[in-house]
This record gives sequence, structure tokens and C-alpha cells, in this order.
Amino acid sequence: MTGATESTPAPVAARVPVVNAANALTALRLLLVPVFAVFVVFSGMTHPGWQITACLIFAVASATDLVDGWIARRFGLITAVGKVADPIADKALTGAALLLLSFYDRLPWWVTGLILARELGITVLRFWVIRRGVIAASRGGKVKTALQILAIVWYLWPMPAGLAGVGPWIMGAAVVVTVVTGFDYIAQALRLRRSRG
Repeated sequence: MTGATESTPAPVAARVPVVNAANALTALRLLLVPVFAVFVVFSGMTHPGWQITACLIFAVASATDLVDGWIARRFGLITAVGKVADPIADKALTGAALLLLSFYDRLPWWVTGLILARELGITVLRFWVIRRGVIAASRGGKVKTALQILAIVWYLWPMPAGLAGVGPWIMGAAVVVTVVTGFDYIAQALRLRRSRG
């Protein structure tokens, strides 16, 4: 006996494959962006059948955001690629929808510009502080996303005249939450920078 104790090897974290179900759904969302855009263009926002198809594609693509996040957390499939690709896919889908709605005079350009500027700014902020920590999506951020999706679906679907007027109110609420949560994310980023040097 030498008195030496046998050392226990440190557990090795399992590597998460880049090709997994969560990332596949993110890739699907990205692929659906041009498909969605083509159907909106075909509809010209005047042909109900094409509009409904475009709206359903947008809704399915938006749903993959919820599903891929749940899968990644539930089964431990979070990857660096997913962390970057997921928000890019979200912004591409929402951005394409807003730009097309403004192009077809369904949505004021200032609304599209404001939302896209906020989304781009928060993405830049996240990369600015990425070495010091992660700015997690807040509850307000999730409400913002839900309102934006609901508003876009409302605009895309060929609503009867009585219901079409609800769309601007939903989008108005989305814009307010978008701006408020944007300032909240800025405050989070500044606190993170200060606290970690």
C-alpha cells in the first residue's frame, strides 16, 4: 500500500451532434421562408386561396420555432450552431412576412422598419455580450413574438371586412411590446457587461 488513492476520471460531457432533430426543424424553418414568400407573391394579397396557403406555411414555420426549442431543451440537443441558426431563422421568417406585407400596402413601412431595427439591434447586442453570458429570452420577449405572429397571420388570412380591422390593433400591441422589451434587453446587456468586466 502506498497510501495513494486512485483518482476518478472526470466525467466527459457527451458531444451533441450538429445534425439533430432540433437543428433539422430550424433548417426547415429557413427553407420555408422562400416558399412562403413565393406564395405571398403568387397571391398578390388579392387571391384568397394563395393567401390562405401562404398563411398556413407561415403558421407551420412559426410553430417549428416552439417545437425545436422544446426538443433541444428536453433531449439536451442544444448546439452552438442551433444557438446562432435559430434566431436567424426567426428573423428571416418574420422579416420576410413584414416586408411583403408592407410591399403590398397592408402594413405601414415605419412599422416594418421599427420592428426589424429592433430585432437586428438585439441580435447585435447578443453577440456583443456573448463572451460574458447569454441574454435569455424574457417572458416579454415571448409575448412579443406571439403578438407578432398573431398579427402577421391576421394580415395574411383573407379576413372579412368586420374582422380585418382587428389586425392593426394586434400589430399595435406587438409594436408596443417590441419597443418595451427592446429597452429591457439593452438594460440586460449593459448590466451583463458591467458585472463581468
